[in-house]
Amino acid sequence: MREVASNTGTGPTGFGSVDYIKITIFGFALAALWGSLHTIIIQVRLLDFGFTGPEKTFWLGLLTLAGYILAIVVQPIAGAISDRSGFRWGRRRPYILLGTILAILFLPGIGLAGSFLTIFIFYCLLQVSSNTAQGPYQAFIPDLVPGGRRGLASGVKSFLEIGGGLAFVWLILNFMGRYFTEQGGPWLWYVLALLAIVLLGAMIATLFTVKERPGTGSQLPLLPTLYKSFKIDVKANRNFVWFLISRLLILTALATLQRYALYFLMDVIGVANPVVVMKDLLIVVGIGMLAAVYPAGWLSDKVGRRPIVISSGLLGALGIMVLFFSTSYMHVMLSGVLLGICFGAFMSSNWALATDLVAKGEEARYLGLTNLATAGGGALVGLMGLVIYFFNVDVPALGYKVMLGACFTYFLAGSALLMKIKGRS
Repeated sequence: MREVASNTGTGPTGFGSVDYIKITIFGFALAALWGSLHTIIIQVRLLDFGFTGPEKTFWLGLLTLAGYILAIVVQPIAGAISDRSGFRWGRRRPYILLGTILAILFLPGIGLAGSFLTIFIFYCLLQVSSNTAQGPYQAFIPDLVPGGRRGLASGVKSFLEIGGGLAFVWLILNFMGRYFTEQGGPWLWYVLALLAIVLLGAMIATLFTVKERPGTGSQLPLLPTLYKSFKIDVKANRNFVWFLISRLLILTALATLQRYALYFLMDVIGVANPVVVMKDLLIVVGIGMLAAVYPAGWLSDKVGRRPIVISSGLLGALGIMVLFFSTSYMHVMLSGVLLGICFGAFMSSNWALATDLVAKGEEARYLGLTNLATAGGGALVGLMGLVIYFFNVDVPALGYKVMLGACFTYFLAGSALLMKIKGRS
């Protein structure tokens, strides 16, 4: 099998169609892991601990808030260290190996946990280990792909993460549906075993098919490297700062909807078996995503990144309006179509914009800093759980209306901020 050769970011000659898959397959595994945990596994496990009333959003929010704070810290540090690494087999792959092995070791803890404290510890360890791998992995596109084809590469990356990840999560929902209705059984362990297999397979494929040039070695000692991990030259990278804030807002809206969907269906729509409806919603959202993700990445190479990202944000706001007035299954599905198209278009075109704006020579660190938006959004989602709980205590379901109003605002504000980015992007 031909290997993808690394260079300094101008892109290898002869970069073929299959190479897009090789440098993005690991993203599928990460999407399968966190999509499964954040869509259904953690929510159902909290129900196992007896959190079945309004307090369930509080504990879910607290758990994910802590995990995302760790992700915010770990991913840029891992990226910065990999930028300065001198391993003979490359700057990125050693950290993918280390982070994946640790994640596989910590994953059974999600099933073994018998209390909130135990699952809290293992969830945080998973965040640290997976972000140790993800920070360096994200630099493959600027490392390897020619500048004029990064929109397409980002589209392929998002297609694998969204399409493959959603297909896997749909499978997980089937298993967890049985676990939910049977109040236990081996289904949770089948799920965790599948996730471990996917992580291991994607890691092996990445290690053996992506070939990097040897790293040049650390340019700074460890402590200065850690200090510089979070430093941004605002004057020289003003566009990147506006990008981060915009990404933070839009991803917060999307992640909020994903995190509390199961409880929204239970408490607002009033469905008897929310796991079954979640499976239907996932199919509808997935169709919308897959219809948009690849064309949006390709189109962003032709007309620029910003028009596609702005349009996706406005479409997301429309999806929120439909969901706000939802009273039935069909309303929820219609909103899912709109939000699916929004998510697919956003993920491919926004990531292409990120690869355009990163500082040369520090690609992994700057793409790790995008986690200030990605995981920062996750932290805000955790805080939203506390907000939902506060408003739901006195007025049932009011907290979910507040949640939807916040998401609507996030979409509009995130789209507007992109207008501040100068130049053709």
